Amino acid sequence: MTAHTAPSPPAARPLHGPAFSSYPAADVTWLLKDLSDVHLEAPTEEREEAVQSGGAHYAESLPVEYQPSPEYQQLFHTALAASATRLATAVGAVAETLLRERGPHLVLASLARAGTPVGILIRRWLAHAHGLDVPHYTVSIVRGRGIDQVALRHLAAHHRAADVVFVDGWTGKGAITRELDQALAGTGFDPDLAVLADPGSCVRTYGTRDDFLIPSACLNSTVSGLVSRTVLRADLTGPDEFHGAKYYRHLADADVSTRFVDTVAAAFPAVADAVAAETARLATADRTPSWEGWAAVERISAEYGIDNVNLVKPGVGETTRVLLRRVPWRILARRGAGADLDHIRLLAAQRGVPVEEIDHLPYSCVGLIHPRYTRGATGADGTAVHT
Repeated sequence: MTAHTAPSPPAARPLHGPAFSSYPAADVTWLLKDLSDVHLEAPTEEREEAVQSGGAHYAESLPVEYQPSPEYQQLFHTALAASATRLATAVGAVAETLLRERGPHLVLASLARAGTPVGILIRRWLAHAHGLDVPHYTVSIVRGRGIDQVALRHLAAHHRAADVVFVDGWTGKGAITRELDQALAGTGFDPDLAVLADPGSCVRTYGTRDDFLIPSACLNSTVSGLVSRTVLRADLTGPDEFHGAKYYRHLADADVSTRFVDTVAAAFPAVADAVAAETARLATADRTPSWEGWAAVERISAEYGIDNVNLVKPGVGETTRVLLRRVPWRILARRGAGADLDHIRLLAAQRGVPVEEIDHLPYSCVGLIHPRYTRGATGADGTAVHT
């Protein structure tokens, strides 16, 4: 009698624009499951209470996407115009460093979703400067749950694991750096994360360690291909499926995703000399992570009685996220920090959050999430601590 083996599950299917995301298909392959038709959004205050009480993980739902005021949108365009050259230089520096250290057979795997615009820009630099056609994927990683194992299997089936470089937009205190390191142990993938900006000094492959505004941090899906944060929930994504995400087609009128990457890429020819100089400097610099950002976060957590480093979000990018989709308590700003914090001050004013100017801050700013948030204890807006 012939033994019957169980049929193998169907392979998870990668997604591409324009069916999923507003980016051209050539820019990125999304290793995600399309959950666009599933209602996953919950009010910010409801999510915060559930997450802090232990009743839910942040990746089980999505925040309601904040739609910026015209004044705030103008800040994005102003910041993009002012920083395009600086961004292009950082993109070129990290791309050239990767090429020198990892060789021409690079495969980029950006971490959804903040890593996606940066992965696209690195890919475009390598095409512009070297004529390379580098594969670029986006994969999901979830703090406390690890990286998408189905996505890793897909990458390993199509590429040499040693050629895959994981990419993110910036570092905060380094939580995702540590998560990636643990998740990739024993897999054959290199856990050395490449980022555009490393203000926390927790990776060795970066374009800059300055904590300056990367305009893609200003917005949510409307600068990330209209794709949501990733979702990991057992009832929605099976063991042989990618982590999930939504494509917000209804926000197309506000989409600036391609404008962001096109504007930065247009500055590539003008920064060739600056990139060459910065790449040469990085080649001989001691880039060993000092983790000074993590130390600062632990100190701030203790000083402000928060006692949970996950509620301390350092750097311009992370502080922006706190104001856009968490319940902020207060903002710490380095005294004298200038235009990089204009959008932070505007958002804080709109949400009624105090901004505290302090000295000796290794970041431009730090966002503090409300440490003991319940709607009943703090009022509907969640911005005041009642003792």
